[in-house]
Amino acid sequence: MEPNVTKKHPMEEQKPAERVKNFSEVPYGYNMETAIAEAERCLECKKAPCRQGCPVEVDIPAFIGLIKEKKFGEGVFALKDKNNLPAICGRVCPQESQCESFCVRAKKGDSVAIGRLERFLADWELEHGVDVPELPASTGKKVAVVGAGPAGLTCAGDLARMGHDVTIFEAFHMPGGVLVYGIPEFRLPKEVVRKEVDYIQRLGVKLRTNIVIGKTITIDELFTEEGFHAVFIGTGAGLPTFLGIPGENLLGVYSANEFLTRTNLMKAYLFPEYDTPIKVGKNVAVVGAGNVAMDSARTALRLGAENVYIVYRRSDKEMPARLEEIHHAEEEGVQFNLLTNPIKISGDENGWVKGIECVKMRLCEPDESGRCRPEPIEKSNFVFAVDTVVVAVGQTPNPLVPQTTAGLKTGRRGTIEADESGKTSRAGVWAGGDIVTGAATVINAMGAGKVAAKAMDEYLRSLPTT
Repeated sequence: MEPNVTKKHPMEEQKPAERVKNFSEVPYGYNMETAIAEAERCLECKKAPCRQGCPVEVDIPAFIGLIKEKKFGEGVFALKDKNNLPAICGRVCPQESQCESFCVRAKKGDSVAIGRLERFLADWELEHGVDVPELPASTGKKVAVVGAGPAGLTCAGDLARMGHDVTIFEAFHMPGGVLVYGIPEFRLPKEVVRKEVDYIQRLGVKLRTNIVIGKTITIDELFTEEGFHAVFIGTGAGLPTFLGIPGENLLGVYSANEFLTRTNLMKAYLFPEYDTPIKVGKNVAVVGAGNVAMDSARTALRLGAENVYIVYRRSDKEMPARLEEIHHAEEEGVQFNLLTNPIKISGDENGWVKGIECVKMRLCEPDESGRCRPEPIEKSNFVFAVDTVVVAVGQTPNPLVPQTTAGLKTGRRGTIEADESGKTSRAGVWAGGDIVTGAATVINAMGAGKVAAKAMDEYLRSLPTT
């Protein structure tokens, strides 16, 4: 295959008309020939600016160079030297706004498809067998990681590779956090997550599920009763935000958290094989325009909705979702009602949703987020008929851990206060990911877990040996 200098090599994917009828993964990934051709677009820059855009500090030119040479096993080793979850990152990381945005190729055409190449290597490893690196001698120090999401898994994996005895405590019955409850099967197959978690466990990390820290056992008890020397909190942001408008308590109104958790983690899409029914009407409104909103809209189509509407109060230029996710949603028939703000949800005599009242918006000066501030247009109210509403306007941290942990300072929105290393106000306790920043990306949570692991390692080695 001739190298394409100005354009990324596309990935083959399911046709829209086919994929809206199933939950199978949409893009198929690169084959070997395409991956090598794409890798050959890399200029092998000496300063490698792409690296500064990676929150987990992957040596990007190294693994791409090894793909060029067809040394895939060595490429995996270079990739996983910094990234414990490459098959996940290759699928859901917003590379276009991170590593790829610094790529020199982007000055004249498309950047190198770093994310697609990462996925290729990770999938090659999953197919050919996952090797575990040689581990150092045990330090004798015990670390508890609260939450088996991307921040917790990364922190746990790094600490295990440093020689510490690590145990992850997960509230759900399945590890993965947002990777299993929030991201749909067609974007991130759960089997991929399972294999990545299996790798973390093969590093020696122990996993205890169905344990709610703050209820089953507290942070204090992890120290006093379980004998841990340090704790990392990576409980994410799983508490839904609502609109605060009339009608949100009607039947047929879901938070995106409930809608996606029922579908993904509890496998409602396989009903009646899995006994988790979820009622989706013919006409569905999804409020919001981030990745969670796109996931909800595309899921609703696959669950049988005839019309799915994105309702968003700003324009297409302000939509926070990845361009790829917006593109896939448009291909699949999701309809976009932009500059539209819901003000009331109406119901029928049985308490079920029957419509949503909205007002048209116009954009004014940018607000504190840097996006143009929307304001309502007088007398522009209108109602359209829907029988299901999914609210996807953000999540906040669950307050359980902060409320049950003395001496742990929190921010205005319930986040845990932590310094640049993840260190909290409580001795021996670090935190990272969405519990610190509020809802953000998978890769940023992983970066926080990695930074915290390094700081925790220094702390643990400073403790007296017992």
